[in-house]
Amino acid sequence: MLEVVLDTETTGMDPTSGDRLLEIGCVELKNHMPTGRTLQIYINPERDIPAEATAVHGITEEFIADKPVFSEVYMDFIDFIGSSKLIIHNAEFDMKFLNWELKNLGHPGLKWSRVIDTLAMARKKFPGSPANLDALCRRFEIDNSSRTYHGALLDSELLAEVYLELIGGRQHGMGLADKNASNKNNDKHARLSGKNNRPVREARPHSASEEELKNHTEMLGKLKDALWLRGADSGD
Repeated sequence: MLEVVLDTETTGMDPTSGDRLLEIGCVELKNHMPTGRTLQIYINPERDIPAEATAVHGITEEFIADKPVFSEVYMDFIDFIGSSKLIIHNAEFDMKFLNWELKNLGHPGLKWSRVIDTLAMARKKFPGSPANLDALCRRFEIDNSSRTYHGALLDSELLAEVYLELIGGRQHGMGLADKNASNKNNDKHARLSGKNNRPVREARPHSASEEELKNHTEMLGKLKDALWLRGADSGD
């Protein structure tokens, strides 16, 4: 099962008011574990970057000036995510920007049915508690000390770890799987080799005593047309 954890950085809060994408970061997961494949795209927004936005993500106009525009790189993003589920924290924000940019190019956009919102997961799992990425990193003891600024790829890498904890945790799941696999392998080896580690008990006697045989014969005598006597009469 392939999933892609993604995050974006932007010039502001609302694409309908002229704000644009600046960065897309993606981390691929297979069966909830990172595959090592990542994607980071910086995008020239073709507009200024407000100082308050730079204070959050650290992306400056000078840095972004020579980067490609969205129309030149969006297929790299589309090819990377393929048909994977999309793991996004506060998905409404990122989807709003991604679909605004995609639809402006004539692309149908990304469907909500493929999105898993980790913000909603965290709020459901820990009602009333802070559910931003920093708070969740603290809760799950995930090292986010390198997060001086918000960055789409860095935040996607941290979110991948948070997502794993939200769905049950890596160590618990892996430990249980390893233990079960080990037990199954040991049982299979024992069956094939004819050996096992169970204590050997001496066989218990199962023959009826003379008194039990006498009682059984008396009981048969009281029965009408007993099956046991039919076999004896016929010699079977």
